[in-house]
Amino acid sequence: MNKTLKEILTTRYELISSLIAQLENKMALLPDGRITVRQIQNNSYYYLKADGSENILALKDAQPLIEDIIQKQYYEKVLKVSKQESKALRNVLAHYPEKTAEDIYSALSEERQKFVKPIIPTTEQFVKEWQEKPYTPKEIKEGTPVYETLRKERVRSKSEQIIADRLYVNGIPYKYECPLKVNNKVIHPDFTILRKSDRKELYHEHLGKTDDEKYQNDNVPRLNDYIIAGHLLGDTLFLSFESSTTPLDVRVIDRMIKEHYR
Repeated sequence: MNKTLKEILTTRYELISSLIAQLENKMALLPDGRITVRQIQNNSYYYLKADGSENILALKDAQPLIEDIIQKQYYEKVLKVSKQESKALRNVLAHYPEKTAEDIYSALSEERQKFVKPIIPTTEQFVKEWQEKPYTPKEIKEGTPVYETLRKERVRSKSEQIIADRLYVNGIPYKYECPLKVNNKVIHPDFTILRKSDRKELYHEHLGKTDDEKYQNDNVPRLNDYIIAGHLLGDTLFLSFESSTTPLDVRVIDRMIKEHYR
């Protein structure tokens, strides 16, 4: 299920609230005082201010104390901004409307929906339009071994069949070898994925012959083109791998679906 913005904000608020409690507990165990660092002739000197007085500390003799106090000062800064964020999130959630713009169309009767063109398409409408937009996939030459997915489409390898089927059974919209213009070139990503939570297109490339030197060399400029065009690894570009001795691990695909594709 895709999270609403309110659910995302609530999750963040709960995370920050937990962080605040953890910081307060950790700070209670650390010593009081302030450490000032001064640079004198390329040397660092550490000054401890406590009980209204200031004393210089030798790093070699007082490193654990210096570490604890500097760590506590770091915690204090994190705690301060975390409390500010917590207050802001609490205010937003307190005034967050029960209904959003997307909810208005969904609340209409079927008879009214027939005559309404929603300003903001529902997720289901957006996915349907994206999925049904025609495209010309990369040609599969005659005689090339092919595998059939659960969606009855043809792919080039058993691993691509597995990836396609894992996406399909998990309800992840995808297109196989849909053309993409990258740096004035047209390439065909193995899978173009629509992440429903933010309606963002992602690209999944499966590198199936990582122990083949020519295959590796052929893929370097392709991956460079992705990155130069702004499709960064872990952002909109994702890779899976296998070799002649290490087949595709389905658990890897399932983890990517769980963490990145929903």
